[in-house]
Amino acid sequence: MAEAKNALQGTLDLALVGNCCISALIDRRGRIVWSCFPRFDGDPVFHALLGGPTGEPGEGCFEIELVDAASFSQSYINNTALVRTVIEGPSGAIEIIDFAPRFIWMQRRFRPQMLVRRVRPLRGSPRIRIKVKPRYEYGRTAPIVAYGSNHIRYISSSVSLRLTSDAPIDYIVGETAFILDEPVNLIFGPDETLTTGVSETARDFEERTTRYWRDWVHRLALPLEWQDAVIRAAISLKLCSYEPTGAIVAAMTTSIPEAAGSARNWDYRFCWVRDAFFVVRALNSLAAVRTMELYFRWMMNIVADAREGHIQPVYGIGLEKELAEKDIAALPGYRGMGPVRAGNLAYRQFQHDTYGNMILGAAQAFVDRRLFMEAGAVEYSRLETVGEQAYLLHDKPDAGMWELRTRERPHTSSAIMCWAGCDRLAKIGHHLGLADRAKVWRQRADQIKATVLARSWSDKRQAFVESFGGQHLDASVLLMAEVDMIDPKDPRFVSTVDQLEKTLARGPFMMRYEEPDDFGAPETAFNVCAFWRLDALSRIGRREQAREIFEGLLAARNPLGLMSEDTDAATGEAWGNFPQTYSMVGIINGAVRLSKHWESTV
Repeated sequence: MAEAKNALQGTLDLALVGNCCISALIDRRGRIVWSCFPRFDGDPVFHALLGGPTGEPGEGCFEIELVDAASFSQSYINNTALVRTVIEGPSGAIEIIDFAPRFIWMQRRFRPQMLVRRVRPLRGSPRIRIKVKPRYEYGRTAPIVAYGSNHIRYISSSVSLRLTSDAPIDYIVGETAFILDEPVNLIFGPDETLTTGVSETARDFEERTTRYWRDWVHRLALPLEWQDAVIRAAISLKLCSYEPTGAIVAAMTTSIPEAAGSARNWDYRFCWVRDAFFVVRALNSLAAVRTMELYFRWMMNIVADAREGHIQPVYGIGLEKELAEKDIAALPGYRGMGPVRAGNLAYRQFQHDTYGNMILGAAQAFVDRRLFMEAGAVEYSRLETVGEQAYLLHDKPDAGMWELRTRERPHTSSAIMCWAGCDRLAKIGHHLGLADRAKVWRQRADQIKATVLARSWSDKRQAFVESFGGQHLDASVLLMAEVDMIDPKDPRFVSTVDQLEKTLARGPFMMRYEEPDDFGAPETAFNVCAFWRLDALSRIGRREQAREIFEGLLAARNPLGLMSEDTDAATGEAWGNFPQTYSMVGIINGAVRLSKHWESTV
């Protein structure tokens, strides 16, 4: 009964597959419940995660059902982005291997808009039923179905997708149960004919994709401890990068509420400059620098097109500037908790930390000799225009990093990042031998630092607070130490950590802030804030406490090792968009910060 209830409700116990072009989320029953085409922010052809317009079972889903299923188990194939689901019942057992092809082919990265599902019997005489029910236009349109001898086409007025299979096509169209007595393969993607047989293609793509991911993981510079957690986080972050342009999405989903019935339902399938910086830095720490190279090019295109120096906090993954937000009435939402939204009005906001985050995301490119690209004086000059905005706006009101929609203040976190941007421009200028420019930026950074330390300190709270002259606590001020603005042993910072723990900590978890916002007081803990907390604790010398918190956070991951944006501190349940890059970044940063050194084993 509990299994049936969870099947109806949905959870975030999901696996992510992808190839840096498209992705899919697969539940523990082996159903594809979320996948957008032709890219991460595209039409959710499979949208069962957010329900369907008619409430028909299986709507917006790609399911391979064992008729008498009794148990399910799921795991990633070691060091890859391929998922293995095993379904067992009285009649037998089956295995499903899911992946999106990605490998080097003809001296280029091959990453087609394609999902591959390979199904084989493990024991007995299992009977399966294959249900493929895509819909278009966010669930509003059912496709016309046409089929041939080994394929099914799902056609609308604007798009056609194709399923090619060596399973009996009539059984798939009719959703007829049949005995699985030999392996079958299903390839879903563009309406194009395969150049080789479906079984040969699926087998070859699986072998090549497995080899690609294992080679990629092999090159990672891992910490000694928590390697499995770090590998899974690194692969997940890699999958959130849209390689054709270099953009990095904040999450793969839209409208998973931050808390039950909260209406805090946002579309995160876009590239926030802030979030992307943290992703790049985390992957850089593992020596996975290719993502930074691609993202650097994406940023330089934004800077080149900036109007009067203004940088939006968020852009589309194809550099789209307008991300008009609209409610999708056809989809009821996660567990029926709408609204479902497409687009995000944050693109209209002023979030001044964006300028600093953009410079931080580019800084390593100027000094890293491993890169194929070379950043020099021209790129530095472009970044200086971003720095000018950081300097001019560091003490001006904005929506802040939490994207408040009804008020603006001079947020401390924004000023911290403006300082960081000017500080890095000084260091880059020095590295490039531009002494005069380095001096200018050092003076500006020092000015901003003095302003932040003076105006964000509250004698009443004995802490740095969320805005200049404010009185409320906010976990984002912990970034002061993380970006090296303040000595973590400074008594004011230590006191801030103490006060934040007393007010915002919930066991290993951490709330974002204490003051009610547009929707009232936050109900769930924001996962990345807990990682900022343990980083701060480690820096001020409370390493064992930080390790204990880190273990608690790792225990809050889903069974596949992934994390969403938020966690209910009381129940441990995951909420918010998924998987959240911020949270996966925290896993990497925490492990790198807290792990024992390799030398300790020798």
